[in-house]
Amino acid sequence: MNISIFGLGYVGCVGMGCLAQAGHKVIGVDVQQLKVDLINRGEATIVEKDIDKIIKEQFQQKNIRATTDHLDAVLNSDVSIICVGTPSSSKGHLNLDHIYQTAEQIGRALKNKGGFHVVAIRSTVMPGTNQRVGEIVKRASGKKRNQGFSVVSNPEFLREGSAVHDYFNPPLTVLGGDSEKAIEIMERLYEKINGPKERVDIKAAEMIKYVNNSFHALKVTFANEVGNICQHLGIDSHEVMRIFCLDRQLNLSPYYLKPGFAFGGSCLPKDLKALNALAHDLYLETPVLNSIEKSNENQKDRAFHMIEKSGKKKIGILGLSFKVGTDDLRNSPIVDVIEKLNGKGYELRIHDQNISFSRLVGKNKSFVEEKLPHLCKLLQDDLDALLQWAEVIVIANKNECYQGISTRKGQTIIDLVRVAALESKDQYEGICW
Repeated sequence: MNISIFGLGYVGCVGMGCLAQAGHKVIGVDVQQLKVDLINRGEATIVEKDIDKIIKEQFQQKNIRATTDHLDAVLNSDVSIICVGTPSSSKGHLNLDHIYQTAEQIGRALKNKGGFHVVAIRSTVMPGTNQRVGEIVKRASGKKRNQGFSVVSNPEFLREGSAVHDYFNPPLTVLGGDSEKAIEIMERLYEKINGPKERVDIKAAEMIKYVNNSFHALKVTFANEVGNICQHLGIDSHEVMRIFCLDRQLNLSPYYLKPGFAFGGSCLPKDLKALNALAHDLYLETPVLNSIEKSNENQKDRAFHMIEKSGKKKIGILGLSFKVGTDDLRNSPIVDVIEKLNGKGYELRIHDQNISFSRLVGKNKSFVEEKLPHLCKLLQDDLDALLQWAEVIVIANKNECYQGISTRKGQTIIDLVRVAALESKDQYEGICW
């Protein structure tokens, strides 16, 4: 396949060499003559393991060349990959001028070109950029999107120092587009790349790199805060984190990485507070650990405000325990929401088939007596009757009996756990989806 790559920096240079090694013909485009000259001498534009050898080899085999002429590059390629920089402003916003200028150049070139052309965005950009690039290309080329051209979001996952290895062995290849033809072309482009290929929504493809890198940053700071605490206690922090990383059932897994309601229960809140208290006693700053509880409280507030915004007063709560299949109410986040609703004068009825007021004992009972002293009056055994009575249904856990509930016209559904069967209903709202 004939490929043009716009931007011969880190991502562009690695992409050029690796695509050529995979059997494609690649034309690099850059505004800096120096980078163009380096490629045309068979030299890499960056310092990175193995890429200098690949560029030299592929240049000698006449699989790569570079130019400052965007028209030449587009007219002689089937796919144009945008790898230009997206620098940050002083306030953290992205400067996408280079992206849009490149889109304009590609569009003007396509005006003189027949056939179908794919524009792939590899640069890290915010959601909505793909659409904007498509509009620019459409205006500059006079062609219709998904007829004369298409725009695919294809974020890269390269680490400096191992970029060549990462290129051929990514965790996955993400392709976000609205053209089956364009996606199929991109899949052929990457047919020699290891790992799964994920077809996703365009905006999800644009978002994923920011989520990845923010999570990586979170992991670094989390490990550092743990390390600081361990050092003060004479504990080998690397050994602690080694053990932590051995748990792939919970710690390094998708288990807790599903957007939804706040956490609760007897363990997470208690142990988090204990670790923060320990850090405080050691005179250590742990801003990441300290912020977790506040963020959790924000999610409870979000649920309350969703109910408040409905403007309705009869609220039916489905699920009271902090985890489905248990009767544990300790630190159940929905209890805090109910307490607040009760204080604001809302009419409440609650259903949870695992909760019986007469069977509550110990800390479970004392917690409820403190938070919801009138719980026995709020609990309802008859789910159907509650559903008929309520103006707002709040689903707070994934009990099977809530999966196929019948709702009536005008009834608001506020879902805190994502019950897929209910998403198509009128007046359905998910807490963060």
